[in-house]
Amino acid sequence: MEFVNPEGLRLDGRRPMEMRQLRAQIGAVAKADGSAVFEMGNTKVIAAVYGPREVQNRSQQINDQALVRCEYSMANFSTGDRRRKPKGDRRSTEISLVIRQTMEECILTNLMPRSQIDIYVQVLQADGGTRSACINAATLALADAGIPMRDLVTSCSAGFLNSTPLLDLNYVEDSAGGPDVTVGILPKVDKVTLLQMDAKLPIDTFENVMQLAVEGCKAIANYIREVLLENTKQLEYRRGL
Repeated sequence: MEFVNPEGLRLDGRRPMEMRQLRAQIGAVAKADGSAVFEMGNTKVIAAVYGPREVQNRSQQINDQALVRCEYSMANFSTGDRRRKPKGDRRSTEISLVIRQTMEECILTNLMPRSQIDIYVQVLQADGGTRSACINAATLALADAGIPMRDLVTSCSAGFLNSTPLLDLNYVEDSAGGPDVTVGILPKVDKVTLLQMDAKLPIDTFENVMQLAVEGCKAIANYIREVLLENTKQLEYRRGL
């Protein structure tokens, strides 16, 4: 299958190094301490954050830092696949762990000892890049909740199809079986907090694909900062500041 045509366009009309359209909304869940909806093209994710609050299970309490918990799920209608996925399936458990470990890298847990922060993310619509969208939604929700962070953590994927590095894969590209890299970074300090690869790549090709994903992460970080700034301006306007 041809994923990049002779004119240099992908199946959805994008250039190889072009990201899908980003959209975000803060404060989507009224009862949560922080929440956000994040969209990357047709992939749509909602995240809600509760905490810091008292640890529910005292045996899990950590004396010198906050306990971070994460639960990932996919809405049954998110893929159009009629088969119901069992709750707590292996993929959901693995992605929950990936998101939690990625978010722990940015949260200043030492400032909130003996407390608990719960992050819930649900995929409402899946079209590739759900892992990255979940991390970006969780970052916005944490910022909305006022959780102290070292930096925003942002995530993006890149792949290698038809001998061409492609940024921000959609579902058709993601399902083609080619190598793809998912990266999460703290953009200010240029620190990689997540790196997952689905297939082998020659080292020079891997470096190109990874660098493309990192550039995608930085572009998302700029967009998230704009969203947060706009949200702050709206809050100030409502309060008459």
